Amino acid sequence: MFLIAPVAAEDAIVVTAERRVQALFDVPQSITSLSRGELELIDADHIAEALARAPGVSLHRGSGAEHLTAIRSPVLTSGAGAGSFLFLENGVPLRSAGFANINGLFDAHFEIADRIEIVRGPSGAVYGANAIHGVVNVLTPEPSEDFSASAEVFGDTQERFKGKATLSGTEGANGFFFAASAISESGYREDAGLDQQKLTLRHRYDDGGATIDTIFSLDNLEQETAGFIFGAATLKDRALRRTNDFPQAYRDAKSARLQSTISFDAGENISVQITPFARWNEMAFPQHFLPSNALEENGHWSFGLQSAVYHDAGALSLIVGADIEYTDSYLREFQSDPTIFSYTQGLHYDYDVAAVSLSGFAQAEYAVSSATTVSTAIRVDGTFYEYDNLTDSGIVGRFLRLPDQDDSFVTASPKFSLRHELNDRASVYASYARGARPPQTTDLYRLQVNQTGDQVRPETIDAVELGLRGVLGERVNFSLAGFFMDKRNFFFRDADGFNVSDGKTRHAGVEADIRIELHPALTLSSALTYARHTYRFDRPVGTASEVISFGDDVDTAPRVIANTRLLWRPAAPVRVEAEWVSMGAYFTDAANDHKYDGHNILNLRVEAKLSESLAAFLIVRNVTDALYAERADYAFGEDRYFPGEERTLGFGLRYVQ
Repeated sequence: MFLIAPVAAEDAIVVTAERRVQALFDVPQSITSLSRGELELIDADHIAEALARAPGVSLHRGSGAEHLTAIRSPVLTSGAGAGSFLFLENGVPLRSAGFANINGLFDAHFEIADRIEIVRGPSGAVYGANAIHGVVNVLTPEPSEDFSASAEVFGDTQERFKGKATLSGTEGANGFFFAASAISESGYREDAGLDQQKLTLRHRYDDGGATIDTIFSLDNLEQETAGFIFGAATLKDRALRRTNDFPQAYRDAKSARLQSTISFDAGENISVQITPFARWNEMAFPQHFLPSNALEENGHWSFGLQSAVYHDAGALSLIVGADIEYTDSYLREFQSDPTIFSYTQGLHYDYDVAAVSLSGFAQAEYAVSSATTVSTAIRVDGTFYEYDNLTDSGIVGRFLRLPDQDDSFVTASPKFSLRHELNDRASVYASYARGARPPQTTDLYRLQVNQTGDQVRPETIDAVELGLRGVLGERVNFSLAGFFMDKRNFFFRDADGFNVSDGKTRHAGVEADIRIELHPALTLSSALTYARHTYRFDRPVGTASEVISFGDDVDTAPRVIANTRLLWRPAAPVRVEAEWVSMGAYFTDAANDHKYDGHNILNLRVEAKLSESLAAFLIVRNVTDALYAERADYAFGEDRYFPGEERTLGFGLRYVQ
């Protein structure tokens, strides 16, 4: 586990594509799997550091645990940012469809993960709503065969302190895994501290017949939030970039999740998997990014069931399944500050939404020959919302409160793929997939003047992909992919602050994930992406400088992203990694008049085993002390930024028994 060696493509495994273990070599889809050894070396303060190693993926860190996500897409915000990506933990969504959180990955217990899998592009039939641009699945370690324990402590020059501990073992038919982690930081910027604690409990019962795998997760987040800084001069000033114009901002969030996967054989070549689950979450934060600074409080509880039946017989493999979920949610928004512009003092929204999601899917895969396999799949999702307005209906300032209403949406997501083995070391594939999702509840019910909920329609994306993966000789692993995607009914907020429900965008690019063993002690790895994300419609707005024109780049959509690492293992107890993170230039406004020039960051990691049980590690982030932006944006006539941390030195100890 200590060393990271090149893994042959045919040896890597994934579970996300079909909710069961598969060889990555056999999957006609772009999936990146980050192993436990790699995650331990990264020792990420934020999950963005880990996901940056997948091509086509970029997370813009905000304040504390916050983030905005891009997977084969621009960095998306608002409802699009919340609902375009499916975030899972052990195969179960962290949030209900339609009730996503734009910072949805801070709930996941990535600090102790055994593996993180990233699906790029529409995910196919097994997963439905919110899997428009991609899926991230954080996988908890399974119980170990023998008793094991681990502990880790870490601190750095940003006054960030982390700790985590695990216990695991198996006795007879019962296995257990326990993990707890905590992080506390005073914050790189003023009034921007963070405290977060996570707990995961796992019990696995396996008597040789049915297997029952139960996982409970708990998360508590309390952070003081820093907002944007303004102006390029501020970004480059070492004192001013640490300031915070929003000292009153904060984000408090809590969540709990329980799932239990029951697996058993139901006859010859037939296996069944059933996963009942339940979740609860709540969150409160002032909207410091708007003139109102209104306090939003939201949350939901839900329960549901995932199911799948697998039939594998010779050349034919079938999967059929159904998912069902019930959700009860609330949202309240209140402005204490005096009225400013059309943001009125007092209550903006107060409503509940109950939802039922019903889904069915089927997939058939047939081996035409020993080298060629074709597959076809379809998923149908039905979503039903019951909206209950708890305050007066009508217009208050810029806010439109709808009367009680019911809404329903039905979407279909087909997928077709062809995979051909060129030889036992390389395969090529082609696929078409449609991704579809119902509107987020905030898209439907948190409206503004001159808008109605019936303008919002399900978002769809059609994606074509060509891929090649394999091994050259004994030293080179590679995965190459090209993609072309058209999206309709793209929901976003324009420069006037109003919601657009019928946007169209196009996404096309090429990706490479390459690992080369230059020497038995030296490995070069790189994730490279070139892509264009463009508007395919025109939209005039009152803010003339932000007019959207057909063919322009979508804002916050760099064409080039790269992550390259050189891993050196001079001796068995030591590993040294240099990581180069390159973010290309991108436009910060929809009219393509303002630009962030991008950045290049160098990180260094050193780890050494001091004994069989104890290891020490040193991490230097931003070695060159670059003054860069984690996120750049242009709004309200100003360039604004979330500044990245300056050079940071950290040291930690890890104990494993």
